[in-house]
Amino acid sequence: MSETANVLVEREGDVAVVTLNAPQVLNAFTPGMALEIADAMNAAVLAGARALLVTGAGRGFCAGANLADAGVGAGKSDVLGMMETYYKPLARAFVDAPVPVVTAVNGVAAGAGASLALAGDVIVAARSANFVFTFANIGLTPDCGGTWLVAHAAGRVRALEMALLGGKMSAEKAERCNLVTEVVDDDMLMDRAREIATKAAAMPTRTLALIKQQVRAALEQSFEASLQVEGECQQQAVLTEDFREGVMAFAERRPPDFKGR
Repeated sequence: MSETANVLVEREGDVAVVTLNAPQVLNAFTPGMALEIADAMNAAVLAGARALLVTGAGRGFCAGANLADAGVGAGKSDVLGMMETYYKPLARAFVDAPVPVVTAVNGVAAGAGASLALAGDVIVAARSANFVFTFANIGLTPDCGGTWLVAHAAGRVRALEMALLGGKMSAEKAERCNLVTEVVDDDMLMDRAREIATKAAAMPTRTLALIKQQVRAALEQSFEASLQVEGECQQQAVLTEDFREGVMAFAERRPPDFKGR
């Protein structure tokens, strides 16, 4: 296991488990911790992890940004600069990861913490988990990609409900609103998240990265543009070793042995 004071990274085969580790503040992150999380995720991929599993230590997933340590409200006015330097790289570490990202949401995911939880490619929530956009309650607007994520997954009405009213959304309601992939009993959360991450890590990694690219294009572009992206991605997919292995395994009627190449 590698670790800093605020982030723990443990390799389990081809899966890297990244744990936000500030349980005394429900894993609320400082600007420095935001970069630590992003750096830990990126480093795990560079070290060969073929899937990431992100969760929080203690009673909650993440209570969002630690505004006191960020200096907000204490004369700090360059918020846009902070977003560019600290929070955008964190959001991109989730969405742009070239491997599947599974988030295991234990307890509260609030503010930017909710944005991070919902940025997983597969989102597994404990039954006791809840999601809350706390921003408007203190005079702020959503960040870390939360607006885009909720609006695209659940639509305008739910996005405004969360952002304007600032109330808690249960894990079950989040699942009904297409914000969460799966809800499980609390004691099954990590086992189920590991099962999903392990399955994803055994799949053709480069192809999964292309699929993520296609889905993002489908959300942002026209049908015609999406067709173009599909063709470009398929061209790249057929050049991978994993594609050749998949075809051979199918012909030989055996399970494929993908290497992520």
